[in-house]
Amino acid sequence: MKKSFMPPFKEPEQLQQHQLKGLQWTVAHAYRGSPFYRERLKEAGVRPEDIQSLDDLSKLPFTTADDLREGYPFPLLSVPLEKVVRIHASSGTTGKRKVLCYTQKDIDNWADMFARCYEMAGLDQEDRVQIAVGYGVWTAGMGFQLGCERFGAMAIPVGPGNIEMQCQFLQDFQSTVLCCTASMALLMAEEIERRGLRHKINLKKLIYGSERSSEAMRRRIKELSGVEDMFDIPGMTELYGPGTGLECPKHEGIHYWADYYILEILDPETLRPVPPGEIGEMVVTTLCKEAAPLIRYRTRDLTRLITHPCSCGNILPMHDRLLGRSDDMFIFRAVNIYPGQIDHILSNTSGAGSEYQIILERKEDGKDYMTIKVERESGGDPTRDQELAKGIEEEIKKQILVSGRVQIVDYGTLPRTHSKSKRIFDMREK
Repeated sequence: MKKSFMPPFKEPEQLQQHQLKGLQWTVAHAYRGSPFYRERLKEAGVRPEDIQSLDDLSKLPFTTADDLREGYPFPLLSVPLEKVVRIHASSGTTGKRKVLCYTQKDIDNWADMFARCYEMAGLDQEDRVQIAVGYGVWTAGMGFQLGCERFGAMAIPVGPGNIEMQCQFLQDFQSTVLCCTASMALLMAEEIERRGLRHKINLKKLIYGSERSSEAMRRRIKELSGVEDMFDIPGMTELYGPGTGLECPKHEGIHYWADYYILEILDPETLRPVPPGEIGEMVVTTLCKEAAPLIRYRTRDLTRLITHPCSCGNILPMHDRLLGRSDDMFIFRAVNIYPGQIDHILSNTSGAGSEYQIILERKEDGKDYMTIKVERESGGDPTRDQELAKGIEEEIKKQILVSGRVQIVDYGTLPRTHSKSKRIFDMREK
């Protein structure tokens, strides 16, 4: 009988009891094993025995990325170093990297979590999984491969970029699943179309993540690649790595693994819970992470909880796709703007492609100006560019309450990348 990686809980109350037990263990484990956490908990006036219900989570102090950087090279460490079997680090480009330690139990748990992703996406052991994400000190490639091997499918570890090899392997190995960033998925889909590979390959599913993606982008990838289904996968180095949740085939939200961590959605300014269903910052607390547990870690990722149960019947709760990061926000003429707001407008505009860039400038008159370059959809009519630009400008004014100039450019003009696409170019003086 095929092993299932889903949790055994049948009722929400069972999941909550499991979470409370895990929360109590985490606080006690961190208090005993980590000088950092012990000091932080003492400052908050909290001892492990004070955690008697899930409501007591609000008594606990927050942890941030700054805590990780300041604790370099082994931040949040809560076990003796001899128990650490691996480290991973974030792919950040500024300052010290965020380094996380793993015990063997942490690695095993991560493998089970990731295998659950493949199970939820409907894979079986006959699938061939082409992994086109980064290997090395960051978590992506290792996570996708670890989970694939635990699940029992064939892993094809190509790594990022190298489009020639990607296309060759899709044909030669008849890969059925491609794992990559959203930007890489678009790049590959366009290449499949350009090379006329649709009927020479056997690609059925895409699992993609690492950055937010618009509905327009998803539609375009599916149309060009011919895949049957696509699944958005969240994850970050601090919380094991990718594989901490997945969309199910119903696509009503991203199921997150609430048996491994507690998710709070808080107002990033007040750090109080937002009303159910409203957008806020994801704050996570791990339930069984040994080497570097997280207690109310501020991820800076923005999303909202999906308050209704999924029609697939799975007991695991859902959050929406990531809508951006609280530190991605930019201020233009005293208005707070998130890239996801632009995504939303373009996804609902006929004739607009999925790729765009936002250029912010400060002119000689001292005023700020915003130009949004938007690709015309593939095969779109250039004679409609002025009408298309005007329509987008009107929607930006209506929905975001600012004025910006929209410039329509040819399809394929804006750069494609195998990693994360840069959307915002702030040329203003800091």
